[in-house]
Amino acid sequence: MTEELGYEQARDQLVEVVRDLEAGGLSLEQSLALWEKGEKLAKVCERHLDGARERVEAALASVEDSPEEGNAG
Repeated sequence: MTEELGYEQARDQLVEVVRDLEAGGLSLEQSLALWEKGEKLAKVCERHLDGARERVEAALASVEDSPEEGNAG
């Protein structure tokens, strides 16, 4: 399932979906199916990016909260 994909895998599949849609020549049903797949893949990517953002913000907050070294006054 798309929910189990890593960020890079989901991104690569999303790129393929976009290429297929841009190439055209698909039936309406095929286009809709690809669009739906693309939406799911985009959400997977967004969840991964949100998680990464939270980790970076937490790491920055912990650095800002820790006392600075070498400034013992």
